[in-house]
Amino acid sequence: MKRVCRWLCVFLLLWLIVPFPVVLTLRVFEPPPTILLLLHTVKRLGAGERPIYPRRPPVPLARISPDLRRAVLAAEDARFYRHFGFDFHEIARAVDDYERGKRLRGASTITQQTAKNLFLWDGRSLLRKGLEAYLTLILEILLRKDRILEIYLNLAEWGDAVFGAEMAARVHYGKTAVSITREEAAHLAAILPNPRGWKVDHPAARRRARIILQRLSDQVER
Repeated sequence: MKRVCRWLCVFLLLWLIVPFPVVLTLRVFEPPPTILLLLHTVKRLGAGERPIYPRRPPVPLARISPDLRRAVLAAEDARFYRHFGFDFHEIARAVDDYERGKRLRGASTITQQTAKNLFLWDGRSLLRKGLEAYLTLILEILLRKDRILEIYLNLAEWGDAVFGAEMAARVHYGKTAVSITREEAAHLAAILPNPRGWKVDHPAARRRARIILQRLSDQVER
């Protein structure tokens, strides 16, 4: 038991320390293949689907349409530039809605989603959420907000084997990410909660896109 406890402590210590140098490299380099991408690759390989490895050409933030950036923020994390990884206002709203009898909804920020996409796997276990919270703090401490957003946009899933804003723009609209219009951006942002189930013209996606466009209009008016 002493040996098992010792190895568990070593493993936990590595989990606490290793993310720091790894995240520091992300200031300069693109992320390596993530757990989510590798799991997706294995699944596609087993199903005989092509391409086996999801297409994901990363691009710098300057080559992603400002309209797409704003639409994603409006849809996923409106206070992204004002919080430190956790949106407690949105968490309180989600809890309040749940207490009123509504379905419990997620309140994850873009930084939390980036932490999950970079290092973790899908799921709702307490272990995964705890690791996500720790990694979220590391990302906020070591990376600029623009870099976190850039990584998120290049890792987000926008369809079956479609990852990243550039590939999403090519697949859904036949153009580059920098060329996406405001309306197209709203439709792309709208499918983020269900990228494999919704196309940009899905009725639910169209309804959500209208809400996102209204939020963008309200921002301009303010």
